[in-house]
Amino acid sequence: MADPSSTHQTAPQRVSAEDLAARQRDISVSAFFLRNRHLLGFDTPAKALVTAVKEAVDNAIDACEDAGILPEIAVRITRRGRIYTVAVTDNGPGILEPQIGRIFGKLLYGSRFHKLSQSRGQQGMGIAAAGMYGQLTTGEPVHILSRVESEAKATALYVAIDTEKNRPDVHRKKHVEWDHPHGTRVEIMLEGHLQGGQHSVETYLRQTAIANPHVTIRYEGLEGRIRDYPRTVESLPPVPKEIKPHPHGIELGRLIQMLNATRSRTLMQFLINDFSSVGKKTAAQIIKAAGKRLSDRSYPKHTAHAQAVALHRAMDETRIPAPRTDCIVPIGEPQLLKGLRAEVSADFYTVTTRPAAIHRGNPFQVEVAIAYGHPGETPAGAVAGGDGVSTHENERIDLLRLRDEPAMLLRFANRVPLLYQQSSCAITKAVIQTNWRSYGLRQPKGVLPIGPMAILVHLASVWVPYTSESKEAIEPSPEITKEIVLGLQHCGRELSHYLARKTRQRHEIERRAYIETYLPHIAAALQDILSLSDEDRDKTLARLDAVLRAGRRKQGDAS
Repeated sequence: MADPSSTHQTAPQRVSAEDLAARQRDISVSAFFLRNRHLLGFDTPAKALVTAVKEAVDNAIDACEDAGILPEIAVRITRRGRIYTVAVTDNGPGILEPQIGRIFGKLLYGSRFHKLSQSRGQQGMGIAAAGMYGQLTTGEPVHILSRVESEAKATALYVAIDTEKNRPDVHRKKHVEWDHPHGTRVEIMLEGHLQGGQHSVETYLRQTAIANPHVTIRYEGLEGRIRDYPRTVESLPPVPKEIKPHPHGIELGRLIQMLNATRSRTLMQFLINDFSSVGKKTAAQIIKAAGKRLSDRSYPKHTAHAQAVALHRAMDETRIPAPRTDCIVPIGEPQLLKGLRAEVSADFYTVTTRPAAIHRGNPFQVEVAIAYGHPGETPAGAVAGGDGVSTHENERIDLLRLRDEPAMLLRFANRVPLLYQQSSCAITKAVIQTNWRSYGLRQPKGVLPIGPMAILVHLASVWVPYTSESKEAIEPSPEITKEIVLGLQHCGRELSHYLARKTRQRHEIERRAYIETYLPHIAAALQDILSLSDEDRDKTLARLDAVLRAGRRKQGDAS
């Protein structure tokens, strides 16, 4: 018989507060994300490969645009067993040698976190996180080759991340010849999996070309397969201007932080200098609405909590002009239409851009586009592959394959495609809650509309409210959802008019075909009634046919 005491666990020993305190340690941000890499989009090999390409391409486009250079991006993927090498080359301005290590070997290092202006990256960790994942799965550092135009040679570095201290660890450095006069090449070795379908590298690049028609992309995949995405717009988008937060929608905690950090000496100066769209008259109205305990000469840093609450309420209640929109740069209706036409084969396109709105004190703007391929009317040259995406390098997405399937949803934030977490995104929720049946489409409850259609939604904002650090879905806030729905409704009405017109044309064609069938019988009956000769009967038949053709031409001109 077993000893009963052997089944009992040892009683826990008491530990002093001093011992517990000695166990506490700082956590490096790199070490945290190394253990929680799924938060950054590196949870599976297939997703990690797409995310690495995405971060490198986004950085490359941003660098080119900041330097005023039309981006030309080359993406190359090679494989050796389960290990893939991702190489992304751009024609940007290059990176100064002292900055290379910090950009690629340190998380939360960048120039965009504190700026209120539209940009692809926000946290300054994407490309460094991709290199960290490669280092974790293969043990290899990131290889960077960069050349500034004034330099005779390019700088080649191998950079790893010291995850315990969140700092770069430069392995090798040398200067080499490079045939690019300026630019950067990033090469990351990682454990991955190259897949097709809607979560593929090619889908990401195709959607990037749609939202960035000023960019040229060349993609060289496995077995030397090359796919070109030429630019359709020969000019760069306007440079977004940096702005200050708008008073509407700003949170109380953020207002208190701004009051404590401001350099303004008076409350009047604080409201005018630290916020956008606030002039002297508007500031006076806010202070008056806040109550007698505040005046235009109150010292911001001495504002009590109750006064801050009153000021916050007054800012929400005061009528304030809309924010400046030069801090956000939507794709633009003509440019978006060109990008969509280049990659999506359809019969009907419509685009709309909503006016700027406010979310948490930050301006944002929504763009919506719809491409529709009418069943039975195959666009010229459209031959699709098995996943609805063409396999030839010059072919486009053929929507006719989706006639009995849910519409294709293309989601973008600051011109960056969002491929994952579709169901939790504000864009998806807004599309589903829109009543597409009122626009002549089928829509089962709780799903996307059914039909040969692509729905594109783009959110441009100075600070996109993502649901996670991986930047894959947008928070479904009421303000953002409302603007998306309004844009969808506008495009839905345009689509409804198109579908109604096509229905009328089809009915007219059917009626005329019916009449044409009986024209010979009508002519024969007239011959019997009027005793016409065979020659007169043929002339009458020709005259009736001419009248019918003229009516058909008139109908076509009207449509």
